Amino acid sequence: IHPQCWRDRLRKMRLMGINTLDTYVAWNLHEPSPGEFKFDGWLDIEEYIRIAGEEGLQVIVRPGPYICAEWEFGGQPAWLLKDPDMKLRCSYQPYVDATARFFKELLPRLASLQIHRGGPIIMVQLENEYGTYGDDKAYLRSMRAMLVEGGIEVPLFTCDWARDMELTNGSLDGVFMSINF
Repeated sequence: IHPQCWRDRLRKMRLMGINTLDTYVAWNLHEPSPGEFKFDGWLDIEEYIRIAGEEGLQVIVRPGPYICAEWEFGGQPAWLLKDPDMKLRCSYQPYVDATARFFKELLPRLASLQIHRGGPIIMVQLENEYGTYGDDKAYLRSMRAMLVEGGIEVPLFTCDWARDMELTNGSLDGVFMSINF
């Protein structure tokens, strides 16, 4: 949706009785090249979330690093694959370092918009449907640590399919577990 239409569409959501907006943050759009960040125009996540709050919506943010199978490469930047040894969504240090660099740019933009700071963000997702992909708990702990160190204080949650393996692999102690349906 064009930024000029954000307020109109968000207002219409609220008028339909919707009270919470769930939004992904596509890493590949915000960091098209290593270390080159874009958070303006169509990618102004802060303004989008601010407008949602002004229109009476609460916001759940899903920053990834992997956001969904429906988005090209799960929203991860293709330049990650320049590393011939790249291992995605695990404790492979170059992947963790690249994610940390992205979160270092993204999370301060979100931290000030949390509900207890007067913003509309009520929850933040840790990874996405990780239990269908892997079971690297050290990786999930590092992602949680990045979120917390980046100033995220609202409840964190995971989201997986309602099967034992996925729930076990994709969950982390102390993080609210939710399911897709």
